[in-house]
Amino acid sequence: MKLPEDLFFSKTHEWVRYEQDGTAFIGLTDHAQEALGDVAFINLCDEGESFEFGDVIGDIESIKAVTDVYTPVSGTVTHVNDELLDAPEKINSDPYGSWLVEFEGVARNEELLDAEGYEKFLAETE
Repeated sequence: MKLPEDLFFSKTHEWVRYEQDGTAFIGLTDHAQEALGDVAFINLCDEGESFEFGDVIGDIESIKAVTDVYTPVSGTVTHVNDELLDAPEKINSDPYGSWLVEFEGVARNEELLDAEGYEKFLAETE
């Protein structure tokens, strides 16, 4: 599996892309979407809500299960990807191009893994 080098990963299988302006985009990893199967529905938090690292920001329903989505950063949600709410299957076809929410006021989370660390984590848990 090839992981984008500009992303960071949580052990709950979310990715983070930090922007220079202090914002961050959150998405679901390829590993997570593969484990879920065909994504049928996404329920996400509202813009303007604030969260701490590890809080649930929504859930994803697939043909196999409903699973919570956890935020790998703390901050305030500035945008929700409405496009995914209407076409959740995009997570299956492009998990690293399909962000779920954007946060502002984000500090880097030192617990996140880089691509190499995430690959090692996946290998150890399989």
